[in-house]
Amino acid sequence: MDRMFLWDESPEGNVEHIAEHGLTPDEVESAFDNIETETTSRATGRPAIFGRTLHGDVIFVVYELDSDDDGSEFIYVYTAYPAEDEL
Repeated sequence: MDRMFLWDESPEGNVEHIAEHGLTPDEVESAFDNIETETTSRATGRPAIFGRTLHGDVIFVVYELDSDDDGSEFIYVYTAYPAEDEL
């Protein structure tokens, strides 16, 4: 499935935030192709997934679905980190 993601490369944007957890946008996007569990973040109430990266690691991703002015839907990732941090 072809999904659109919104990545914010500005300081303190979501790219920098996931990098703090050792992840890249490509790794996070790949987790959406390999979802193991769909859930909700206990901390924020936002949708979340446990998914496998290109390297086979399980990560926890908190995101929101949104749409732009043209009505095109995209995924905005708030945070992502190795799943063992969630367990």
